[in-house]
Amino acid sequence: MFAIYKRELRSYFVTPIGYIFCGMFLLVSGLLFYNTTLANQSTQSLGEYFMYMIFMFAILIPLLTMKLFAEDRRTKTEQLLLTAPVSLTGMVMGKYLAALTIYGCTFVANIFNFVLLYMYGTPNTGSIVANILGVFLIGAAFVAVGLFLSSLTQNQLIAAVSSIGAIVAMLMLSLVIDSIPFPWLQSILEWFSILDRYVPFMNQALSIPAVVYFFSLAAVFVFLTVRVYDKRRWS
Repeated sequence: MFAIYKRELRSYFVTPIGYIFCGMFLLVSGLLFYNTTLANQSTQSLGEYFMYMIFMFAILIPLLTMKLFAEDRRTKTEQLLLTAPVSLTGMVMGKYLAALTIYGCTFVANIFNFVLLYMYGTPNTGSIVANILGVFLIGAAFVAVGLFLSSLTQNQLIAAVSSIGAIVAMLMLSLVIDSIPFPWLQSILEWFSILDRYVPFMNQALSIPAVVYFFSLAAVFVFLTVRVYDKRRWS
């Protein structure tokens, strides 16, 4: 698994994808932070900033994940992975952790924006930490979604577009719940809603059920990716 992890991590900087992702992430988040917080000289709009960040993931994370498996299928190196002396779970986890590392390191670098708040005021640290944790977990779950969709195709563009569609659908779910006339269906959809699960973090609360939900969501899509390759290995 570690060999695959290193290979994938290196590949992000052999090709322009890693640089483009990091650059776009830091640029867009920096502009959002300035427009929503620094320009207003207020921390009251931090919730708005974090919400924009979550929707920004719909574009940026598919850029990070689209190559994970699609590139191997396109270049015919997939068979090397399937015959490598590593379990399918190890192979999938190696790729997932590589993408998660790039995302995580860029996310941590972005946190330095908040240093500016402490230079000019006394922001609510609890609120910032809770929101950072919630947004990071959402991004980690979206990486797993992109990983799974990349395993279904050999075309990186299709992998990216399908990931964007899936993430947008997951984010928009909470916006259509109120228009559904069936209370029982509303309850089910609220349980699956990404944004509804994020609400406690916006209210400075560490929601253990929400944390478990995001970890479980990532685990489900990693598991589905393993099943895709388990089927492909024997076909």
